[in-house]
Amino acid sequence: MTKHAQRLELDKILFLAANYAVSEGGRRAVLETEPTGDLFEAEERLSRTEEAKKLLFELGGGKLAQFSSLLDVPERAEKGATLSCEELLSCAVFLRTARECYENIHRFSGELIPKLSAISERLIFDKKLEQNVFEKILSENELADTASELLYSLRQKIRLLNEKIRARLADFLTGEESKFLQEPIVTMRADRFVIPVKAEYKRSVKGFIHDCSKTGQTVFIEPEEVLEMNNELKTLQFDEKEEIERILKELSMRVGRMRSALETDEELLILLDSYYARAEYAYALKCVRPALNKRGILDIKKGRHPLLDQKAAVPVSISLGKDYSFLLLSGANTGGKTVTLKMCGLFCLMAACGLFVPAAEDTALPVFDRIYCDIGDRQSIEENLSTFSSHVLNLKEICEEAAGNSFVLIDEPGGGTDPEEGQALARAVLVTLLKKGCKGIVTTHFSALKEFAFSEKQVENGCMEFDAKDLRPLYRLKIGYPGSSNALLICARLGLDEKIIEEARAHLSDGAKAFEHTVRAAEESRVKSEELLLETEKLKKSWQEKLSALEKEEAELQKEKEKFLRASKAEAKRIVARRTEEAEELVGKIEEIFEKQNLTEADLIKARTLKNRVENLPPAEEQTKTRLENIDPKMLKIGDRVLVGSLDAEGVVLSLKREKETAEVQCGALKVQSKFSELFKPVAIPKKEEGSVRVVKNLQERRNLARECNVIGLSASEAEIEVEAFLDGAILQNLKEVRIVHGMGTGTLKKTVHALLRKHPHVEEFRLGKYGEGESGVTVVTLK
Repeated sequence: MTKHAQRLELDKILFLAANYAVSEGGRRAVLETEPTGDLFEAEERLSRTEEAKKLLFELGGGKLAQFSSLLDVPERAEKGATLSCEELLSCAVFLRTARECYENIHRFSGELIPKLSAISERLIFDKKLEQNVFEKILSENELADTASELLYSLRQKIRLLNEKIRARLADFLTGEESKFLQEPIVTMRADRFVIPVKAEYKRSVKGFIHDCSKTGQTVFIEPEEVLEMNNELKTLQFDEKEEIERILKELSMRVGRMRSALETDEELLILLDSYYARAEYAYALKCVRPALNKRGILDIKKGRHPLLDQKAAVPVSISLGKDYSFLLLSGANTGGKTVTLKMCGLFCLMAACGLFVPAAEDTALPVFDRIYCDIGDRQSIEENLSTFSSHVLNLKEICEEAAGNSFVLIDEPGGGTDPEEGQALARAVLVTLLKKGCKGIVTTHFSALKEFAFSEKQVENGCMEFDAKDLRPLYRLKIGYPGSSNALLICARLGLDEKIIEEARAHLSDGAKAFEHTVRAAEESRVKSEELLLETEKLKKSWQEKLSALEKEEAELQKEKEKFLRASKAEAKRIVARRTEEAEELVGKIEEIFEKQNLTEADLIKARTLKNRVENLPPAEEQTKTRLENIDPKMLKIGDRVLVGSLDAEGVVLSLKREKETAEVQCGALKVQSKFSELFKPVAIPKKEEGSVRVVKNLQERRNLARECNVIGLSASEAEIEVEAFLDGAILQNLKEVRIVHGMGTGTLKKTVHALLRKHPHVEEFRLGKYGEGESGVTVVTLK
């Protein structure tokens, strides 16, 4: 890592990202990442990070299991070494990790995560070997009895023989020989069973003496009777050890044959682990993938320096590379100039390492060949260099090495020496870098540089905003304007004696005073105008929202009005159809009577009666009639029954707004706002007398609505109108549950009815009829 990358603190970012790795190899891979200057490679790295983030946090794929490096284990196994139980278990864990990683990635389509799929395709694993190791090896130093049939048989014999030896020795503990014993116990010496015998009785117990106590009072004798059994036990134990060695040797040979595959798997798993770590770091900091380019265009949207507290950091937006090559940042100390400068360089390095950046979407970053920076006090005691000398050496290196596709970041060039000479040096360096075609950001307090930025097309001023009223930095960047240093104001805020500050102001040159005053006044005016603009935008947005709400309300009322009109037309059509049907039925009966050849007096009376019934049928439009009377607004009060003219429906007054001449009326389940001029008082009129003529407006009296609507035989559009009218009437009648009969047929009417019910605002739920209700030929509707 170059010293410039370290000055921008890339090493700290890589350290934080590396902590998310599950393996030491993955952690080291992140820490050792070098920024690339190749656009294709940088895009490849970001694509892998993006796919890892998608796999972990969108598709629900699992993380890598923790694994350790196999070191030289596969190599030793290939050369014929017998691996220990611990080493074989580590190989099995590694194989399982490779297999689970492969399966985890290939659960999803390769089109979703093509980069990771291509990497995982190269993983090689042996599930059978993995299972054999876990089945045969119980721990780091123990094999399972079932590792082989021979091992099982040997261990069974060993257990039985142990029990036999212990049983025989137990006889010594309880029999006549027990008087010779120091203690009634069985113990082990040299892996053989022995008993502790008092030294004075050692000749009384026949057997082989294996040991004696430190005091010499006890000797440990292997009785003659168990000597052969102990010999047989020893033989079985040797056989057991040989079988264990054979099993471990066999498993080791299989591991050795996979040496190349295991070494490749380790490289691939470390690579995947490093990108999973990048993805987790991106998720933790809410980072986004930047769009990369090789044109030197930097456009950061709401960027936050990754080492700052992400909750407290003020987002900064900054751009350069399109209309200008260098950005000259000025403004008050502690205002965020250096942090912003370092953030821009760090973001470019992070993207070149395959790391997402903490910014908003649509952030664009360039891929530079080299990034140079001169930031902070690099005074060297060892090399006997002053602050100024250190800066000059950095500037010398930058001016010599920087080229067309370089990014240069300089914090206050020309500092640490005479201001007049310093600003001349800073301008000369800036001109040199412009001629080389570099891109970069420079921070400064020099007025001459700010003036230079106004005259040079490739340099743009930018300032970190400062609240002169509260004497505090706002940490917001404004491009296109120079910033005032506000040094004396900050000194006052920090408590420096006012006399000293006044003395300092007295020593300022007239030109410096005028320039600072102009810059400060311009900055204050701009801040005020932006605040006014922001307030205006808020008011505009508020009025637009209110206007949209009114338009929406008007549209809803118009929709309700049209619905009532459709319902009225449908009701009229139904009444006419019913009257026509009744008339046709009566006429049909009369015709049947007159078709008889011999009419009786009774037939004539019946026919005359039917004729009178036909004549007395009321016309479809003739119902109970009411007269509309305009309501006096002064007499109108809450609770009055009124008729809303625009909806042709009756309702109850809920509230009054006399200043606006409007009232809120409850019409069935609907609440409407209506003007006083549209409210009427319905008054019933007496039956028409002979010879009298009255001009009236006929209103159909609301009748008790049937709870069932039959649309069988209607077209889909006719059925929709019929059902809408039926539902509106049911709502006005405050019905809770109704039935719609649509039949089974082809299912078209049922689909039409159900589509209407799903979007109807007053339908709570609906279902098909149960057994005895018409089943799938009927829909039962519950209204709100």
